[in-house]
Order: sequence, then structure tokens, then C-alpha cells
Amino acid sequence: MHFKTIALIGRYQDSGLDEPLRELATAITATGRQVLVEADTASNTGVNEFMVADYAGIGAQADLAIIMGGDGTMLGAARQLAVYDLPMVGINHGRLGFITDIPLHNALDAVHRILDGQYEGEERILLEGRVIRDGQVMFSGLALNDVVLNRAGRGGMIEVRVELNDTFMYSQRADGLIIATPTGSTAYSLAVNGPIVHPSIKALLLVPVAPQTLSNRPIVLPDDGTIGLTITALGRVESGASVHFDMQTWSECQPGDRIEVRRANHGVRFVHPSGYSYFSTLRRKLYWNHMPQPSDDTE
Repeated sequence: MHFKTIALIGRYQDSGLDEPLRELATAITATGRQVLVEADTASNTGVNEFMVADYAGIGAQADLAIIMGGDGTMLGAARQLAVYDLPMVGINHGRLGFITDIPLHNALDAVHRILDGQYEGEERILLEGRVIRDGQVMFSGLALNDVVLNRAGRGGMIEVRVELNDTFMYSQRADGLIIATPTGSTAYSLAVNGPIVHPSIKALLLVPVAPQTLSNRPIVLPDDGTIGLTITALGRVESGASVHFDMQTWSECQPGDRIEVRRANHGVRFVHPSGYSYFSTLRRKLYWNHMPQPSDDTE
């Protein structure tokens, strides 16, 4: 039997999640498998008639985790479960959904196919980073999508010195700087004209946000190095800056702070139904090859 114990994690803030979550859990138990519902998901949706477990319990007991929600839900679950090397499936109960790629209306069919062994897996890289001040680590975190250094509020541009493996690359003034994984290349990086990078490519992206000099362009770097960002100045005396590890934020950056980012030792494992195509996801989400509909007066 493929995947004997399956954990369900949902974006419990969504209204109406209880019905599809309960339907999926019931369908899985009907195959003779055990279901674990993540503790916050169970308490907030009322789907508590199944076994309940926290993330540590899921990591210790489950063979597969199914995440129902948007990409943000998957990002949070991935950071929690990556250390357990637990494969994950994403069902889109949100809007865009690049990594929660299974549409909700196809969820039952897709999950049954995976449980029948009709699936393929892939591994995505994960970032680990830390904020260092005077030799002391002020904040650290993991990110599946990106680590972003941003100016705070209405403050002016920030000045950053950028290094790769302690080798100077450049200094720039900008609203911010994104260090993204290939997974994150379709997130914030894409919104500021960064390239789309296929997830099988082992690389990191360095993408400026509104740089002062237009010659500061996105660059793709090898994923076996350490990127260092040192804040050399803020736009105004009262300005601030923040650094974001996916949805985790440290908002007290000061001049002299150094952000170090590298690939984490463990990655994230995704499972897709057989026939999954990354390019199909891009076509669907980005409306590639979208043909205009004929007007009403066209015969």
C-alpha cells in the first residue's frame, strides 16, 4: 500500500474548507488508510472526528501530507515538514496556486491516483538565512519561495553591498532585493520582471526591486554558494528596512546588518499525479496561449 498514513493540513481561515476537507478525509479512510488532521486545522474547521496531530506528530507518523489551501499554506507547511523529508501534495483552495497545483474539483480523483501509485515526485530547494548584527544572529528562518530585503513604509531607497561567497559583486540603491529559489521565480520575483526558472534547475535568483540604476538586472547564480547582503545605508535617518523569509518578517534592520542566505541542507518533496506538467501549470496560471474569443458580430 502506498502512503499508509496521510496528514491533512488546511488553510483554516477559509470559509467552507470543512466540507471538502471532511470529504477528502472520508475518502482516504475508505481505502483502509489512516488520516491525521493537523491540530489547528482540526480545531478551526471542526473536522475533528479523525486523529489529530501537531506538526511534530505528523513528521513522526505520516507518510504523505496533503495541503489544502493556497500557496501560502503550502509555504508554511513546507518549512515545518521539510526536516522530516515528508512528501507533500498541494490542492488549491486559494486563487493562483503555482505549488498547490491540483484544482479543488479534481482533488478526489488526483488523490486516488496518487494512492494507487500513479504519481511522480520532485524535490525543490529550500533557503536558510539569518540576519547578523555585530557578530550576533538576530533572526533566522527558512524560505521555499524567497528571502526579500525591503525598505520599510515610506522610507527612501536602501543601499546594499552584495557578495557571493565573500566575493564582491556590486553595490546598489533600490527599494529592495529578492533572493529567490526556482519555486519562488513565479512569486514576487516574477512581479518585478525576474525570469521564470524551471524547478529542476539548481540555482538561486538575485532580483532587484525598483533599482535606481537600470543596469542592475536580475542574475541567476549557482545554488551552492552563500549570498551576503550588507545594508550600508538607509534612505533617510528615520527610515527602516525589513527582511522577509517567505511570510516570516524581521522588521528591525539597521545599517551594518548583514543578511546571509544559502541553500538549506534539506529540501522539499512534492508529489504530483502522473502526467503532471510544470508547463501546463504555467499555461493555466499565466494564460499562455490564451485565444481571444470572437466578438458577437463575428460569423
